[in-house]
Amino acid sequence: MRTLRDQKIVIATHNKGKLEEFAALLKPYGVEAVSAGALGLPEPVETESTFAGNARIKALAAMKASGLIAVSDDSGLCVEALGGEPGVYTADWAGPDRDWNRAMRLVEEKLQAKGATTPDKRRAYFACTLCVIWPDGTERVFEGRAQGSLAWPPRGALGHGYDPMFVPDGETRTFAELAPEEKNRISHRARALELLVRDLF
Repeated sequence: MRTLRDQKIVIATHNKGKLEEFAALLKPYGVEAVSAGALGLPEPVETESTFAGNARIKALAAMKASGLIAVSDDSGLCVEALGGEPGVYTADWAGPDRDWNRAMRLVEEKLQAKGATTPDKRRAYFACTLCVIWPDGTERVFEGRAQGSLAWPPRGALGHGYDPMFVPDGETRTFAELAPEEKNRISHRARALELLVRDLF
């Protein structure tokens, strides 16, 4: 049976916040997580139109370059009123310098243009697709979602990306107002990792 327990793995990301989230969630299983960024690995071009496709590109590149088991995630914000956008282009909306305030403003401008001013018209979800690839080419894919609605103006200084405008269902606080351990219980990444843990630990 495949397992990640007590393994050293590479997380195929250059995003410090994402690495910290993964490392915290995997630490109880004896997993030592290092990021592709820390290893100086280049970022592959994401050419797929699905989260699963882009997650696979990143995991494969990190595995080949490091020789380690690679775990990648492709995640994004999908806004119902915007037809699922930004979706796989979530990071692109932040521009080359990853200006998340700009990205959040863009989402808000598009929602305003659609007249989406009440919570029921501002429904959205974060999706996370995880891809695990072993050096022998074996792979597994897991997907998790966190449902919620979008607030404006953004609130909170924790988290990363669009977290300051995302209010998960059952909460009045945004992801960026939740302590990391609170967010890690209900996030899209936590839900995808739950499935991974069930299968690989």
